[in-house]
Amino acid sequence: MLDSDLAELYGVETKVLNQAICRNFERFPTDFMFQLDEQEWSK
Repeated sequence: MLDSDLAELYGVETKVLNQAICRNFERFPTDFMFQLDEQEWSK
C-alpha cells in the first residue's frame, strides 16, 4: 500500500499521515514503512 492509500483508509490527507509518522516514529514497527529509490520506482 502507498501512503496515499493508508491516508484514504484513515480519512486524512497524505501529508498529515506522513507528519504523524515522523512525529511518532518510535510508535511504529520498523517494517511499517520504507521508501523506494528511483530505480525501484521505475520498475
